[in-house]
Amino acid sequence: MNTNEEDQEIWTQLMGPPAAKLIEAQKRAERFAEEKEVHKACKELMQCSALARIIYGNEHWRLSEALANLAYGYLTLQSLPCQAIHHANSAKYILLSLKGDTPPASSEEKGTMLSTLVTIYYTLGMANLMQKKYPCQWPEQRSRKAEKCLEELQGLDWKGAAKPKVCTKDIFVALGRASLQKNELDLASNYFEKAVDYLISAEGDAAPELMPLYQEIAKISQRKKMYDKSISYALKAHSVSLAFSQKSSPEVGFAALFLGKAYVATGEEQHTEAAERYFKESLEAYKEALGMDHPQTISALNVFSKWLGLVGKRKQAYELLKESFETQQNPCNYFNQQASERLYIMGCICLAEEKIREAYQLLSKCAQIQIAIYGSHHKKTKKIQELLDMMNRLPTEQKLTKCVKQDKKPTLILSIPDL
Repeated sequence: MNTNEEDQEIWTQLMGPPAAKLIEAQKRAERFAEEKEVHKACKELMQCSALARIIYGNEHWRLSEALANLAYGYLTLQSLPCQAIHHANSAKYILLSLKGDTPPASSEEKGTMLSTLVTIYYTLGMANLMQKKYPCQWPEQRSRKAEKCLEELQGLDWKGAAKPKVCTKDIFVALGRASLQKNELDLASNYFEKAVDYLISAEGDAAPELMPLYQEIAKISQRKKMYDKSISYALKAHSVSLAFSQKSSPEVGFAALFLGKAYVATGEEQHTEAAERYFKESLEAYKEALGMDHPQTISALNVFSKWLGLVGKRKQAYELLKESFETQQNPCNYFNQQASERLYIMGCICLAEEKIREAYQLLSKCAQIQIAIYGSHHKKTKKIQELLDMMNRLPTEQKLTKCVKQDKKPTLILSIPDL
């Protein structure tokens, strides 16, 4: 934006009539949303609602449109379902009360009202899903209403000034998530696959939004124990991440970690090499993009280390974890939740290797951090403390044997999180 445009915008904000201010506020809201400046975008959307109320009054469809946009902003930009539901319901009340009394004056007006209804019902459905406290049929019902309004809108000869905020792909995803909430896995997978087909036809097979859709299908396939299909979709997600991001990026790190877990979930030895390759790729991508101290990097390291312990490569796992402490730059990262998790895994490894003294020292450090973070009565703290108390009471030569016989040996190292 050049100086003259900035001066014009400032003049409009200060001195312009409400209608001009509304147009400028809408433009700023769209620009801030594209630039991911979420607080500024929501502030402008609030201003749009206030200006629409001033210009059109409390019972006009333009106010409903502004409130629907504000609700959608709260949902998609800030993930605030309570605020989204409040403003979406206000918008719905205004629009539905007008729909029967005052027919739309033109096809353009009807199209805008239908587009607003799509936004309202989609926002309500997704917000209900986020809150997880409403009847499970509500999100599906509202998503289907959004789908019906969108179909009516698509059959209308309408050329709106603004592109509808919600498209067919969004409706399919909403219905897929609603089906997942009801544990209808086949139906959910079908909706996500429809969303994939729509997105590929609209944007091509390298669209960034394909990655989370492929991963959703992979998760469902794993739950159904269809491991080949799960790996196939996880591979597709990984390919998409490489297509739109650099190799050393959080997106590639996440996709590679996801793919590694998909291979591990099969439990088949033939997938060991592939799992290790993608776990390594994930860790390297995170380290180069975010640094060793970042929580996402540490999380990838923990998963990789647990898996290495699981397949018998305990020395390699221990060295990776030890190196992560040595390469940290922020001293505060020696005393946080991520540090306690790494110390716990290292303690498990030492216990498995019969290095009891070292295991006790590492688990003691882990317990100190957990007490500071969670308190002495938290279940995580109690679990470690019980193990330490038992180890402390036994003669050194009996400690490992007793731990194994009493099933007190930590098992965290033997579990890899699901997708």
